[in-house]
Amino acid sequence: MHTTTARAPSRARIAVAVGIGNFMEWFDFAVYGFFAAIIGELFFPPGTSPFVALLSSLAVFAVGFVMRPLGGFVLGPIGDRFGRRMQLAVSVVAMGTATTLIGVLPDYAAIGVAAPCLLVLLRCVQGLSAGGEWTGSAAFLVESTPTHRRGIFASVISGTAALATIAGSLFALFLNSVLTEEQILSWGWRVPFLMAAPLALIGLYIRSRLSETPVFEKVKAQQAIQEPDRLAVFRGFRRNIKPILLTLAIAAVQGLGFYYLATYVVNYLISTVKLDRGTALGLAAIGLFVYMILCPVAGALSDRFGRRRLNIIGTIGYVVLPFPVFLMMSGGDSIAIVAGISILSLAQCLVSVTTVVMLVELFPASTRASSSALGFNFALAFIAGPGPFIAAWIAGVTGSAVAPAGYQVLVAAIALVVIVRWLPETAGRNIAADHAEDEEHAGEGGAAGVPADAIGSKGKR
Repeated sequence: MHTTTARAPSRARIAVAVGIGNFMEWFDFAVYGFFAAIIGELFFPPGTSPFVALLSSLAVFAVGFVMRPLGGFVLGPIGDRFGRRMQLAVSVVAMGTATTLIGVLPDYAAIGVAAPCLLVLLRCVQGLSAGGEWTGSAAFLVESTPTHRRGIFASVISGTAALATIAGSLFALFLNSVLTEEQILSWGWRVPFLMAAPLALIGLYIRSRLSETPVFEKVKAQQAIQEPDRLAVFRGFRRNIKPILLTLAIAAVQGLGFYYLATYVVNYLISTVKLDRGTALGLAAIGLFVYMILCPVAGALSDRFGRRRLNIIGTIGYVVLPFPVFLMMSGGDSIAIVAGISILSLAQCLVSVTTVVMLVELFPASTRASSSALGFNFALAFIAGPGPFIAAWIAGVTGSAVAPAGYQVLVAAIALVVIVRWLPETAGRNIAADHAEDEEHAGEGGAAGVPADAIGSKGKR
């Protein structure tokens, strides 16, 4: 089956096609977090205490994280068998449909216990789609990019996550400020979720008009993708066990760092530092904006100096910086808070952009989408995703404004051992190859001199 179109995708079209699905995921993430208390009040039995209702709402939200690994199992093989474009089309339709349906879902007063059940079901669909979106986007973008610019183009994925979080939080704050409490409860909270419908249609239109990646086409031409194999995911797991474990390590640091910046910092500033919600969101948004503009810089640096070196620097940053930064923020000074978030953003941009590229460069072409999704989604579901909740628990138990940094430092320290010992340099690898790359050059740093084509090679200068 021929999967390409006559239209060769421009780099701008590729960036928009990849970015729009990622934007939808993180916009929903921010909006749900903002309206979690209202959703808990509306979708769970009357008489439930506000605290229990909030916990129930957050538990439903957490279901999406748990479903991410399954989403990788489902959507990853689609990307390996039918193409990256097909994987992205399925994920954007599933995500857009589920998010829109949440926006029109009747509450508990209307349909009783069916309301929370349907909410859980739709969160499951969102989690499934998210499980294939990030890794599928990484594969499509990097496989369509010249070798010497993979890092800077990969920054689109990291940057749009930050942009969407800022947009979602500020839009929710705007609604909260212009609508009455009655309007918010009645229909206002639904507006951001309904915005997913036009975004999904635009995303599907753009993605359907893209050509398949040159790497996937080359793999097909070389007959590296065989007849359908129901055990392909498990064969890929056995074949790529080391890259999968490395992905687990780098994604744990990357995911936890972003969840701290995107969600926990706001809750920390409200509950521990005692700032009002508007001020906390504004300061966090400034910090995320700094992170967003640093991502292309980190991508360019990784193209020049290599992924391994920058990822290690960023991970070391997460070992040594969180305690001082939380100490800075605990005083409540706005300048110190923005400075602290910006300092963490320096470490985050290094680990985030390099992780996106290495999700592609660490794996052979024919099992890339499915294998990379395993380690990445397990890290997000069970290490990074629970991070804000663990941090809040630590703060509550210890009563310390600095202690929440401990979980971040612990995860980064463990990952650092793995990364320093086993992570190879991947910049310039032949990402069309259907075999494991030689990892004997783990200590090599530079990416200079790599070929400027979309497939690349690891040949010597």
